Amino acid sequence: MVPPVPSAVPVTGESFCGCDSQAETNYNPRLRGFHQVKDCHCGEDDQDFDWVWDGNSRSTTTLLSCDNRKVNFHSEYSCGTAAIRGSRELEEGQHFWEIKMTSPVYGSDMMVGIGTFDVNLDKYRHSFCSLLGKDSDSWGLSYTGLLHHKGDKINFSSRFGQGSIIGIHLDTWHGTLTFFKNRKCIGVAATELQHKRFYPMACSTAAKSSMKVIRSCSAPTSLLYLCCARLRQLLPDCLDTLDVLPLPPGLRQLLHNKLGWVLSLNSGTTEESPDGPERPSCLPAPPLAAPSSSESDSEGCASHPEACRRKRCRWT
Repeated sequence: MVPPVPSAVPVTGESFCGCDSQAETNYNPRLRGFHQVKDCHCGEDDQDFDWVWDGNSRSTTTLLSCDNRKVNFHSEYSCGTAAIRGSRELEEGQHFWEIKMTSPVYGSDMMVGIGTFDVNLDKYRHSFCSLLGKDSDSWGLSYTGLLHHKGDKINFSSRFGQGSIIGIHLDTWHGTLTFFKNRKCIGVAATELQHKRFYPMACSTAAKSSMKVIRSCSAPTSLLYLCCARLRQLLPDCLDTLDVLPLPPGLRQLLHNKLGWVLSLNSGTTEESPDGPERPSCLPAPPLAAPSSSESDSEGCASHPEACRRKRCRWT
């Protein structure tokens, strides 16, 4: 069981960087809130964004800034759950985005994940709840480390706090949803998501809380993508696969622009699950031929990581 998190005490110690503003959170009793010392931009790079937060698909208690990349929940006080949806439907292909916690993380819940257009963003505006994953149309990762879907929740990761960067990879080809924390793989959260339409989503019950999209990119599931994913699996210890590959400058720049996020994902190891064995690699390899009936189960997993991953996944 995950120990209860006091609703008014922010989570610390899970920041991507070591900025002073992330290491400590100052509480001002006169303002009845938490004061951030300075704005941290660690982990953020200048780049194009395939989508931002949708100003027309959000709860009334949200405000947008930074070209609609930053969402502020409950600017004065909170009386329920606010949510927001990304501006683009995630169609066929590979989708990766990162959300940075830009405020103290606390309260009943702060979550990131995916959901269909059928998710009602204002349904719980007068009650505190974990909105993402409360139904079958959404999946949500809570700052407490719990993964939510269909009203159920399981231990999935350690907690994250202010300054944490949560990465999400939706692979519509293999039908998987994968989470990363501070650019390290947490694990595969769901499978068999092919032929479904999702949007990026986030929600919060905490007053004066905020999140920021610092990366959003998409790519078709092409031979180029599958090759890059395989290269990343073969060189899991490199910070960036492009740093060690002897490539011509033009090809290197092309791969960096189109699939740099694939070649830099830390997919070789996964965070240990709080209630089970380590989860499998986050970047599935291209499908292989089926094994013969004489092969053992262990040999099947060795030659078929995709099949093994499906068996060990949380929800199918």
